Formats: sequence, C-alpha cells, structure tokens
Amino acid sequence: MTRLRKKFGVRPRRMAVGGTAALVGFALAAFVGAAVAATLTLHVAKNAKVVNANTGAVTHEDIAATSRSKAVYLLTGDSKSNPKCKTKTCFAFWPPLKVSSAKNLSKAAGIKGKLGIWKRDGFMQVTLAGHPLYRYAPDTQKNVATGEAIHSFGGTWHVIKADPTSSGGAMTMSTSTTTTTTPTIPCYPPYC
Repeated sequence: MTRLRKKFGVRPRRMAVGGTAALVGFALAAFVGAAVAATLTLHVAKNAKVVNANTGAVTHEDIAATSRSKAVYLLTGDSKSNPKCKTKTCFAFWPPLKVSSAKNLSKAAGIKGKLGIWKRDGFMQVTLAGHPLYRYAPDTQKNVATGEAIHSFGGTWHVIKADPTSSGGAMTMSTSTTTTTTPTIPCYPPYC
C-alpha cells in the first residue's frame, strides 16, 4: 500500500473509487451511444394501454411505437423554429427519438405524416409531419404509454395515434349497434 501512495500520491481506496467512477462513466457513454439507432421504423402498437396522466383514465388505442414497443410522443408547440424541449432536464424525462442517419427511416401503415430529421445540438432527431418525436423515460413496459396529457416544458405531451383502418383492420365499439371509429392524429398549432 505504501508503494501505491508513493508512486501515485493517492490512497488505494481513492484509486478504487476513481476507477469505479471511470467505469461507470464509460458504461454510461456506451449506453447513450447505443441509444442512437442506425435505422428507425415506427411500428403500430395495437390496443396499447394509454394512461391519461391528469385524470388517470385508461384507454386502449393503436399508437406509434419504437421497434422495442415504447410509445412515441410529441409536445404541443414544439417545433424546429420554436423548440420547447431543449434542456438536459427535458431530455432526461423526454428523450428525443434519435437516429445516426436520415437514410433508413420508415413507418408502418396507419402512421400518418412524413418522417423527417431535425439536426439539432449535435444529434439528429426524428420528426413526423414536422413534429419532433420523443419517448417518455418512465415508460418501462412494452405497449404502455403513461405520459399522455402531461403538461410540462411549455406544452402538453401526446402519444401519436395510429389509424386502425390503415394498420390492418377497423376497431369496433359495441353499443346497441356496431360502429367503426377512426381516430386521427391530432392537429396542434403551428402544424394545423
């Protein structure tokens, strides 16, 4: 132990803590790097559980999701010209949907709007019909969206709803008669 003190000027315990911190830092950097996809396909999560964060109401809807079945969100009022989610705090709760290339973007039938890229702050964020797309960090279960209607960072967060008639069948509601409903992607200013 005294050799370590003489050679490096630190105590072994401090060296172990420093080494552990360095390993954690490298692991975190690798994880963040892995979060950037080379390709992206937005899928339709059929009959996904959507929880309204304000009311607690639960619905089951067809929504846009990542290849790992995580819900995809947009923030009202958020745009390239007027970004609302732009801080590390926002990104910690609402990670941007990132890709490393604009070449391999695709979406399933039922997800309306053109996919695009927004080059910002050193990364490329996916957009749908001009809306920057995000995930919600607390969404840990597949096909479950718990961030619907959260008011934060200057707007309201919403899941991207898919059109069930385009994604392989119509949804039906049973009342006294059978009806078919077609949910649409909501239009939020300034995109209307």
